Amino acid sequence: MIASTPKPPYYAVIFTTLQNENDKGYAEMARQMMELAKQQPGFLGEESAREDLGITVSYWESLETIKNWKQNAKHLQAQKLGKEKWYKKYKLRVARVERDADFGF
Repeated sequence: MIASTPKPPYYAVIFTTLQNENDKGYAEMARQMMELAKQQPGFLGEESAREDLGITVSYWESLETIKNWKQNAKHLQAQKLGKEKWYKKYKLRVARVERDADFGF
């Protein structure tokens, strides 16, 4: 689904991954993290796609709300497991959304 976001400005966290061969619980942890993120103050929505390359974009009200999510204890544990078990490589980007446009909404 395409996230319904407010009028800019807001922030996007773009998480791009290459996973190891064995899932080892990744799908369940990803589901739990998305449910937890949705409960965080300042969370606006998310979009995700996975083939060989995984991309998840989450949207946030401010840099402070992103920082708070990054420091969430359960999220910190998931980050640790990602480095130890699930990812060959990942890249995280934070961008300020200045403009958005839509069609068909």
